[in-house]
Amino acid sequence: MADNQQTESSEKQPVESPILPRTYGSLPGSSTTPKMDWPELVGFTHDEAEKKIKEDVPRVQIQVVQANSFVTMDFNQGRVRLYLDASGKVDRPPRIG
Repeated sequence: MADNQQTESSEKQPVESPILPRTYGSLPGSSTTPKMDWPELVGFTHDEAEKKIKEDVPRVQIQVVQANSFVTMDFNQGRVRLYLDASGKVDRPPRIG
């Protein structure tokens, strides 16, 4: 009976959870953060800018904003606005939001 009590107490010891590395959930070897803005696209046409942004973040929705247009001030992580000038070129650095 004493042997039986010892095995029960040894079975109920807490199991330690493994310590996960800081890169858990990301691709191995990729230490870069996801791209959030594209200052290099100022001066590009909206088609060129949209193609480059879609290469970096495929699931993002692109919203083209013509010159002197109003937009809402909400923040949306799935959207990138392309603000165009009067000639149809990207006027401000596109960014997520």
